[in-house]
Amino acid sequence: MKIAVTGAFSYSGKYIARRLVERGEQVITLTGHPNRPNPFGGKVKAYPLNFDEAGMTQSLRGVDVLVNTYWVRFDKGENTQPRAVENTRKLVHAAKAAGVKRIVHISIANPSADSPLPYYWGKAANEKAVIESGLSYAILRPTVLYGGEDVLINNIAFFLRRFPVFFIPGDGSYGIQPVHVEDLADLAVEAVYSRENYVIDAVGPDRYTFKELVQLVGETIGARRPLISVPPRLALFAAQVISLFVRDVVLTPEEVEGLMANLLVSKEPPRGKTLFKDWLNDNWKNVGVRYASELKRHYA
Repeated sequence: MKIAVTGAFSYSGKYIARRLVERGEQVITLTGHPNRPNPFGGKVKAYPLNFDEAGMTQSLRGVDVLVNTYWVRFDKGENTQPRAVENTRKLVHAAKAAGVKRIVHISIANPSADSPLPYYWGKAANEKAVIESGLSYAILRPTVLYGGEDVLINNIAFFLRRFPVFFIPGDGSYGIQPVHVEDLADLAVEAVYSRENYVIDAVGPDRYTFKELVQLVGETIGARRPLISVPPRLALFAAQVISLFVRDVVLTPEEVEGLMANLLVSKEPPRGKTLFKDWLNDNWKNVGVRYASELKRHYA
């Protein structure tokens, strides 16, 4: 098959594309970073993800399956979450016009059209665009990704390594159910070859409270710190101060709201196989050694 993966030079898209290349499939990518080093040695041809429908339609000619990982974590300039919803619609329209037969779409756990949080209602709007396209589809809903290049878990470890205390928004009793990026990639590849329409959560087998997860990270990397429960606004203020020094957006208000609303857990049986604790034990020496910048990843 010929398969297009958005963001194959970035994070989750890279893991998905790698598996497809290893299977001998013809893989292309639509990317917002065409000048980045090609991690596939030229085996994956890059086209612009510029949301020009005519241009994207031409790029997707002959593609059988589109795997879409595109989204924006927070608003920056013209890259807003409402704009990302419109961009996704354009991508879906282009795929249909190009004759793509199936879309595998990476969403988020617990999206809702009624959510007050743009991240979650935007994800729901994207799912609707995929479902109403008339194309065959699979929608995967991960919670928090972790792995060699993740942001959240890495940066929790980074701050634990460098600060004497760690602020927990609220009491930390809300849940978090991380999924390994390799497990998400396996589920995405499985979806590429399926012919059924379905929507599933893509979460790992471990479920913690947020406080338990931070404690586990600290103990495993040898940086056990006092965990201090503070009002969410104070935690956000501290994150904003740190953001000035790391030149990044460490945490957003809606990320805190989503976390404290238990939106990072699933009601479905876990489909990921990697135990977070096992991965952390194997990789503790490297986790949090360097800060992972969202701005550098997407805007540098």
